[in-house]
Amino acid sequence: MTTRKFNPNPTIDPTKKPPVLGKPGGSPTVDPNKPILHVTTPEGAIQVARAEGEFGDKVALAGFSVSNFGVFASSDQGVGLFARGGQLAAQFEGGIEVGGNLVCSRDSHTAGNHFVAGDIQLGGADYAEDFDISNAAGAAPGAVMVLDDDGGVRVSAEAYDRRVAGVISGAGDYRPAVILDRHETTADRRPLALMGKVFCMADATHGAIAVGDLLTTSTTPGHAMKAADPLLAFGAVIGKALRPLAEGRGLVPILVALQ
Repeated sequence: MTTRKFNPNPTIDPTKKPPVLGKPGGSPTVDPNKPILHVTTPEGAIQVARAEGEFGDKVALAGFSVSNFGVFASSDQGVGLFARGGQLAAQFEGGIEVGGNLVCSRDSHTAGNHFVAGDIQLGGADYAEDFDISNAAGAAPGAVMVLDDDGGVRVSAEAYDRRVAGVISGAGDYRPAVILDRHETTADRRPLALMGKVFCMADATHGAIAVGDLLTTSTTPGHAMKAADPLLAFGAVIGKALRPLAEGRGLVPILVALQ
């Protein structure tokens, strides 16, 4: 097998047509006996002229390797490899290994499973699930919700209601970390905090609320109150107050713990 001596300063003919590799998804014809140039140092990188032509007919850069990198990119201060596409910026057939942080500035869609060996850190504060809202009036973030007869939820309006389901997420400074059962629908759906920290509308006119007090539903629509009667509170507790509310009504952060 003959070898080709690598020229670190190749002469590029801008009028020369790039090789045709076929349509996307096709297999290029490669002569296994033809020596292929392998770049081994950053200084030997080749500058490629921009390829013109219809999508799929020409490529700007093609890299092949039997045992190592097909394409290598490096930058000391900027972006090592940049790609832009009309549909996809990049498409890979096989695994992807990332040695540093993986930063995604937009939505991430995956069809497979996620296996995590380390911790999963989320910026949100509660664990929520989407529910159909039977009556949107008063169903604002922070409102206490109870189950209705149709499998959805509605704004609470009775004291010590054992149908209590949770608090609508998103009030105050807290946002949901995980939202279950979210899908496209014409129904009015809201995320209900079932676990974690959430701001909740509270009413202290039935009794001052202190840190650690158990909270339940009240007669004030969508508001929680101190669960002063332990017998009535059984099965109707929303959670525990994390801040006090001495009088009036307001948003209080609570630790959701339905019981």
